[in-house]
This record gives sequence, structure tokens and C-alpha cells, in this order.
Amino acid sequence: MTEQPMRILVFSHRAEVRESIITAVGRRPATDLGRVDYVEAAGIADVLAEMDEGAVDLAILDGEAQPTGGIGLCRQLKNEIPDCPPIVVAVRRKDDRWLATWSQADAVLVHPLDPLTAAETVADVLRAQRVPAVRA
Repeated sequence: MTEQPMRILVFSHRAEVRESIITAVGRRPATDLGRVDYVEAAGIADVLAEMDEGAVDLAILDGEAQPTGGIGLCRQLKNEIPDCPPIVVAVRRKDDRWLATWSQADAVLVHPLDPLTAAETVADVLRAQRVPAVRA
């Protein structure tokens, strides 16, 4: 039986930022996780629709997105969606990591994105998400 690929939502108002995130994480962030499919969102309405649908395994939000950044959006999603999937926030400055932590993000990436670190971070978050399901 073939396992369905995990879905990762990538949000930024800028296509080049979404592309840099997808390229850094890759189609297979870790061999034990298999391939992932990406869903791109350029606006808040797209993010909310995808998250409400419940078919997202992880979201990566651009902390610098305009007009609403991924940091505030992460906090909103974590507080409003029951069983919210894990969220990774990408920030421009290391000094902004604390804001991402405040937003209740499960992990933080810092631009410029290092492919090894980005893939490892996403893989760790996806693995942690799977653990509760195994115990149930």
C-alpha cells in the first residue's frame, strides 16, 4: 500500500520566497518521511481555506509577508484551529526568532535558508507530529 504524500502549505505574498522555501526543504526532506506535496498560498484567504479543509500536514509561513505576516497569522491559527497542524515560521533576522516563538510556531527558519537545516527542521516537525498518532 502506497502512503499518501504529506501536504505542506507554503505562504508568502512573494512567489520567489515561496520558491526559495520549497527549494530549500525539497520534495523529500528525509528518507523516512517520503515525498511531500506543496500547496502554495499567496494570500490569507488561501491559507485559511487550506487550513480549514484540514488536509495540511504542516504549514510554513513567511514572517515578512504583506500585508499580514506569518508571525501574527501563526498565532491566530494556533489559537483558533482545534488540532492545528504544526507551523514553521521563516524570518529574515535571527533576532526575530523570539517573535516566532511568541507566535507559538513549532519551529523557526532563518533566511537565507540553508537546505540542510531547512529540510532537517521540517523533517523533525513532521516526525514529532506523527508520534501522537502512533500512541492513540
